[in-house]
Amino acid sequence: MKAYLFPGQGSQFLGMGKDLYKNSHLAKKLFQLSDEVLGFRITSVMFEGSMDTLKNTKYTQLAIYIYSVIKAKTLNNFEPDMVAGHSLGEFSALAAINVFSFEDGLKLVNQRALIMQDICELTHGGMAVVFGLKDSIIEDVCKKDHGIIVPSNYNSPEQLVISGEIQSLRRVCSFLKKIGAKKIFILPVHGAFHSPIMEPAQKKFQKIVNKIYFKDSKYPIYQNVTALPVIKSYDIKKNLVKQLTSPVKWKQSIKNMMDHGAVSFTEIGPGNILQGLIKKISKNYT
Repeated sequence: MKAYLFPGQGSQFLGMGKDLYKNSHLAKKLFQLSDEVLGFRITSVMFEGSMDTLKNTKYTQLAIYIYSVIKAKTLNNFEPDMVAGHSLGEFSALAAINVFSFEDGLKLVNQRALIMQDICELTHGGMAVVFGLKDSIIEDVCKKDHGIIVPSNYNSPEQLVISGEIQSLRRVCSFLKKIGAKKIFILPVHGAFHSPIMEPAQKKFQKIVNKIYFKDSKYPIYQNVTALPVIKSYDIKKNLVKQLTSPVKWKQSIKNMMDHGAVSFTEIGPGNILQGLIKKISKNYT
């Protein structure tokens, strides 16, 4: 069975989508539609902008969504048996399989990015990738800290991301180094995504999601919040909103997809970050 995967923030690159724009009539039409729906030239940011501009959350999320969905829609043989998307990538996956329209996905991603940006500016949060410790150890250390700090991305058996208040992040990272973490990398983000700090964003985003029409999915989507296959539009909506404050259960999603028959994984979007995670997950898969 074929599984298609869609990446999240961090996979962007300068010039992304320019080749698609030049070589595909459908791609060109969808890029132009993106500019019209958003009311500004996101294509200029993607094709000719600076890396500093592209790294801004309000542009990054849109750029990755647009590129990933257009890439899926211009493939000759996009026939998934199941799909999954990492964080933001879940929106790309849902648009690619027509749970909502490309335009409605643009509106959702745009509003999500703006809301998250607002919360980031009002709070002092951050994220860090921890390598080489068991999930249970990292979870326990986070629970014992007196601030807000939680596991936020279960990326692979060797890699867990934590997210929370800056002071808590520093304390926990320092302690994890002392007890044997192989490496800790502070992510270049200005917010604590997938943590309780995003609760105000979640409430605002719920109102936006409620205005968008979702269809039941033809294909099971393994959503980040549950790591389980979902088809019903009501459940998909609920999980998309919960995703803002819940951990991304990526490792668990991939294992479940394998259990349910996935033998090939195709990444659709910029970069190949997810392919690297798949190799680590399958190597440790039993």
